[in-house]
Amino acid sequence: MDGEPVRIPITDVFDLHSVPDCDVKAVVEEYLLEARALGCRHVRIVHGRGIGVRREMVRAILARSGFVAAFHDAPAEAGGWGATVAELLPADPAGGRAS
Repeated sequence: MDGEPVRIPITDVFDLHSVPDCDVKAVVEEYLLEARALGCRHVRIVHGRGIGVRREMVRAILARSGFVAAFHDAPAEAGGWGATVAELLPADPAGGRAS
């Protein structure tokens, strides 16, 4: 089973606590593509509070994505600065994953 991709259900909330640091960038990028293709308009990425390294990684990915309209800290009851909420632009109906 080593080396095979792990399929996870895509919802509007993604918790990065179980993702190794070396995989965060690729996993978040793929998650955003899949969430958008499934029609999610708002997603919450839980990166944790810590010292802010993962938060900055997530926000750098969101900032350079062509289909993220905006992002900000989650409300206090949804993680506060330990999670980021992003607004996704609708997917291209022809292909779904175009950015």
